[in-house]
Amino acid sequence: MAYVGTPIDTTNQFQSLQGKRFSGDGSTTAFTLDIAPSSVFDIEVFVENVRQDPNSAYSLSGTTLTFSAAPSSGTNNIYVIHQAKAVGTITAGAGTVNADSFDNTVISGHTALAAEPADTDEFLISDAGTIKRIDYSLIKAGVPGITMADQWRLNANKTSNAVFSSNLERVDTDGYGQLGTGMTESSGNFTFPSTGIYLIDMVVASDNQTTTGIYTTTDNSSYGKASEIYSDSSIQSGNCKFIFDVTNTSTHKVQFQKTGGGGTVYGTTAHNQTHFTFIRLGDT
Repeated sequence: MAYVGTPIDTTNQFQSLQGKRFSGDGSTTAFTLDIAPSSVFDIEVFVENVRQDPNSAYSLSGTTLTFSAAPSSGTNNIYVIHQAKAVGTITAGAGTVNADSFDNTVISGHTALAAEPADTDEFLISDAGTIKRIDYSLIKAGVPGITMADQWRLNANKTSNAVFSSNLERVDTDGYGQLGTGMTESSGNFTFPSTGIYLIDMVVASDNQTTTGIYTTTDNSSYGKASEIYSDSSIQSGNCKFIFDVTNTSTHKVQFQKTGGGGTVYGTTAHNQTHFTFIRLGDT
């Protein structure tokens, strides 16, 4: 039949108020409820059918109801009614949460990540309209880019036929820029900061039929000639390159040598004459 007023809500399901009875013994003051109220005002407490004052007659701690004075003895003479219990949980239906349901605080309200994500950090993507999660390791694996570039040089002339084991310095003049964690050097042996495929470029200024070269090792012991430069009798600059697959930073290293000729390999700290460039091209 027709009626006047707000339509009856037939969608939401409501729950009845809950309560619990206790039997007093004249000495016990603490009783355990089934539900933890948020406040003393969220429940009604009766002893012998007399409502108790929430401001003074009892207190709450979690599910523990504590009377300021022990209730009298009696069977089920204490009862509690929960007045502010949640009536239920409403779950959003599939497809009902859309762009209009969010504002910028969904992003701006959270702590910013101040470093590169860990490999297992996850992102949400739309895969042809289907929302999926993906690890950062899979994202970065498909993104090309150089992550390391470093440059060193001789800062003094060399005449002896030997490994360039001294007078080596990282370039630091005229606006030099290094990318990522660079190389480390000890007694002429250069160690790579991480595994990967590296381009090694050696530029040498020399004279008098001097031979120099790039030497690499894969066992941290035996170095072999990977690339070579030869100069004639006049002062000239030349360069050689080598692409090195560094699968282990403890065993795969590089050094530079003067191996022949009676000439001079030129170096200075003021600018690049004889110098060495290291660029990580990608993963091994």
